[in-house]
Amino acid sequence: MLVSEILKDKGDVVFSVAPDITLADVCGRLETCRVGALMVCDNEQVVGVISERDIVRSIATDGQASLSRPVSDYMTRDVIFADPGESVATVMERMTDRRIRHLPVLRDGQLAGVISIGDVVKSRVAEATQDAESLRTYIAS
Repeated sequence: MLVSEILKDKGDVVFSVAPDITLADVCGRLETCRVGALMVCDNEQVVGVISERDIVRSIATDGQASLSRPVSDYMTRDVIFADPGESVATVMERMTDRRIRHLPVLRDGQLAGVISIGDVVKSRVAEATQDAESLRTYIAS
């Protein structure tokens, strides 16, 4: 299965914020969107990712004061991307090795969606279930 197939099922909605909004506003946006990470975009260019994990680290480091600071102070700047043509197995390995739970997907240099480790695991389970069912059918015939 390919990343593009996950996006086809999931959709291409991307929740993003500007780099200058406060971390408190990011928290509200995460809750409203019911997601674990947001893309930080400047003029439609991904400049970072802010996740719940980043927010916890910011509070552990700078306390409550971090909530009034811009997201750009705490976002992950070294953004790792996926390509729609990559296999789910490849991105799963990348996510596991780098301990990343959210990957933005770029198609022709444009943000095409975001996949999470949950999306990847769900697709792998569906693939394994389909393979098992195919084998059962083959053996029964």
